[in-house]
Amino acid sequence: MGPGPSTVHPNVYKALSVKTVGHLDPRFIEIMDEIKKLLRIVFKTQNDFCMPISGTGSAAMETCFVNLLNPSDKILIIQNGYFSVRMEDMCNRLGANIDVLKFDWGEPADINVVEDKIKKNSYDIVAVVHAETSTGVRNDVQSISNLIDDKTILLVDAVTSLGTIEL
Repeated sequence: MGPGPSTVHPNVYKALSVKTVGHLDPRFIEIMDEIKKLLRIVFKTQNDFCMPISGTGSAAMETCFVNLLNPSDKILIIQNGYFSVRMEDMCNRLGANIDVLKFDWGEPADINVVEDKIKKNSYDIVAVVHAETSTGVRNDVQSISNLIDDKTILLVDAVTSLGTIEL
């Protein structure tokens, strides 16, 4: 995740001057295993398939779409801000079968409208931004997760909310 423009502490510059650890080095594997273990604590999951992405939050989200979305899949994108619009752009580039449920920017998704949409359609993936940075809106991910079945993937962009508010 990229935090954006910031002042770099001298200790960071010092650390950058240390010899790198290659990806085949046993120490690298130990470091990566420790990072994954700590991420599982932050993410509140036991899922072993939990890993860091070297890039921005948008890069991580696109990584999810590229790896989870099949050409025949139908995806619902709940849209009410800049980053949910980005989700649509990413899925369009992948040639996905997209259904966008739009809400006014600055307003959370109306759960009743989402429920109606999900009841009338079958989706492989439902995508939503938990806390939309561009507007400060928090979408009710728990209620949305209660609307979908076990076969549907709920893909949540929680870049600004993970570790700060409950999903």
